[in-house]
Amino acid sequence: MSDSSGGPTEGPGKPAPPLSRRQAARAREAAAEPSAAFQAHVRAARSEFDTHVAHARAEFEEANERIKQRTGRNLILAIIIALAIGAVVLSTLLFVKWFFLIFALGAALLGVFEFSRALSASGRRVDLGPQLAAGTVLVLLPAVVDAWLHWVTVFAAVAFVVVWRLLRQMVADDGRPSAAILSDALVSAFVQLYVPFFASLCVVLLRQDGGQWWILAFVIIAVASDTGAYASGLAWGRHPMAPKISPKKTWEGFAGAAVAAVIAGVLLAIFLLALPWWAGAVVGLVILGTATAGDLGESMIKRDLGIKDMSSWLPGHGGVLDRLDSILPSAMAALALYYLFSPLVIA
Repeated sequence: MSDSSGGPTEGPGKPAPPLSRRQAARAREAAAEPSAAFQAHVRAARSEFDTHVAHARAEFEEANERIKQRTGRNLILAIIIALAIGAVVLSTLLFVKWFFLIFALGAALLGVFEFSRALSASGRRVDLGPQLAAGTVLVLLPAVVDAWLHWVTVFAAVAFVVVWRLLRQMVADDGRPSAAILSDALVSAFVQLYVPFFASLCVVLLRQDGGQWWILAFVIIAVASDTGAYASGLAWGRHPMAPKISPKKTWEGFAGAAVAAVIAGVLLAIFLLALPWWAGAVVGLVILGTATAGDLGESMIKRDLGIKDMSSWLPGHGGVLDRLDSILPSAMAALALYYLFSPLVIA
């Protein structure tokens, strides 16, 4: 609205007068102050977070180094590899249980390869090709034949590798002492019984009704036992269990393994195997015994061979056979427990 002279009138709708350059600069500075303060706060928070992360990483690396010095294992790599193997086992058993047969065969053949190579390096003569061929047949055949024929296959596999070794020695005719020849033959038989035979019992168990859950259960119990022994031994281990066989194993570690195995057995019996809780406790204790015996047995073999690990294929663990030492003999116990307790399954 304007008066008669055409000049602007004052009123509520009158536009504000334009700001000077100094006033505009001050206005921009005032508007930028909250943004600058917020950015400074973000930078301070990020710096504090980075400091905490660096501190936590340094503490973890220091703890990992202490564990590595005490146990000779890289904890981070060991955990990553264990989780990867566990995921493969779990996925095969949960979705298509016969895929586990491929995993079992691969693990058994790698174990045979490692063991044969370690024996050869110590001066024994082991024929790798026949060992792998016999092991393949021994692991795969129980998937398609009856139980009695499986035992015939075990005898045939052992006889095959022993006869092959004796024939090879006859052809070589290098004057090897009789005691060494006999030792080579016995070692050849032991390779088949120790790795492929125990692995084949897993396949026998896999064929049973619900056998995949029993395999999963005894593997979890064996792993829980090993983890309990590792944790409690690392925290409280003072009294060696078998110093001449495995100096790092302690009675405190065995106690932790027993607690972990029983707890895992009871929980798996109730929620996975549909068994009474007391049957789960029995399963846990039996698997604890076979897993411990297998662990100590492999330690004795490695001590006799003068090696720390069967191989270095699994960083943080050693070799494939170093991870199977407690599981292989536990397969025999799990199969026996299945026949014993399957009538008790709660409908």
